[in-house]
Amino acid sequence: MDANIVVMGTESVGKSALTVRLLTRRFIGEYGDIESIYSHSYMVDGREIALNVWDSPYSEDFSVKTSLFEKKVQWADGYVLVYSICDRVSFNTVSRLIQTIKSTKDYLKADKAPIVIVGNKRDLHHRRTVLSEEGRLLALNTDCLFYEVSAAENYHSVLMVFHGLLDRVKDTKLTTKRPLGFRGIVKSMSAVFARRRTDSF
Repeated sequence: MDANIVVMGTESVGKSALTVRLLTRRFIGEYGDIESIYSHSYMVDGREIALNVWDSPYSEDFSVKTSLFEKKVQWADGYVLVYSICDRVSFNTVSRLIQTIKSTKDYLKADKAPIVIVGNKRDLHHRRTVLSEEGRLLALNTDCLFYEVSAAENYHSVLMVFHGLLDRVKDTKLTTKRPLGFRGIVKSMSAVFARRRTDSF
C-alpha cells in the first residue's frame, strides 16, 4: 500500500523535526524553510507500506484557489497538522487549516482523507499556552485524531501519530478507490541528512 501524508502547520512548530524523527529516529532542532518530500517503507501488521511524507512550509495563502494547496489536497491520503503547545496562534491556524482542507476537498469533489492534530513540544509544558483539553475538543468537533508529543524527547510517541493516521488511511482506502499519487515528485532526502549530521552533536 502507498500512503501519501502532508505535514502542515506554522513556522517553528516542529514539522520537520517530527518528520525526521519518524524516518531516522534522530532529533534535529534547526531546519531551513524547505519544501521536501521524504519516502520510507514500513512494515505495519505484516504489510509493507510505502510512506511518502510532504513536509510543507507554512504559507498564509492556503485558499481554495491556490494551486499548490489544491495539489497537496489531491495528492494526500492523510494529514498531520502540527501546532506548538506554547503558541496559541499556531493552534488557531490548525483549526483554520482543517476547515480549509475540508472545503477544498468539497470544491475538488475529492475523497475524504483522515487528519491528525498534533500538539508538539510537550517537553516545554512550563511554557504551555494551549491546554490538552483544547486539542482534544478540536479533534472531537472535527472528527480528527489527536496526540500530544515531544519530537525532541520521544520517538515512540511520534511513531504512534503516524501509525494512528495510517490505520485510518487504510480504512479509508478500503472504502474508496482513488487515482495513484504523484510518485514522480518523491525524491530522496539523504543529502539533507548527510549535510545535517553534525548538527545533532
